[in-house]
Amino acid sequence: QVQLVESGGGLVQAGGSLRLSCAASGRTFSSYAMGWFRQAPGKERRFVAAISGSGVSTSYAGSVKGRFTISRDNAKNSVYLQMNSLKPEDTAVYYCAAVYYSGSYSFSSDYEYDYWGQGTQVTVSS
Repeated sequence: QVQLVESGGGLVQAGGSLRLSCAASGRTFSSYAMGWFRQAPGKERRFVAAISGSGVSTSYAGSVKGRFTISRDNAKNSVYLQMNSLKPEDTAVYYCAAVYYSGSYSFSSDYEYDYWGQGTQVTVSS
């Protein structure tokens, strides 16, 4: 079992930055591939970014590529999402997710993940 707790959301003006954090429980964090997803009101949950257990492999949704960066610190059992040049359309609840997989692959589909955090709200004003 892995428990995930997101933090770092908030209200920011367009063009601003936020850094989301996700803290995971457990002793084998490096054996979990991690992902960030988001869900805007009235819309389906969508992939944002993912990172492999070792951190060597990352992937991004086209809408955030070049603006968002996913990273992880396995010593701190944490994964991060640095969000720059934020736009109003980035407004959503952001979720951290985990799947047990120690290979060099990052997963971009929500059905591939087994554990989810409670989400953190990000609101970007225009």
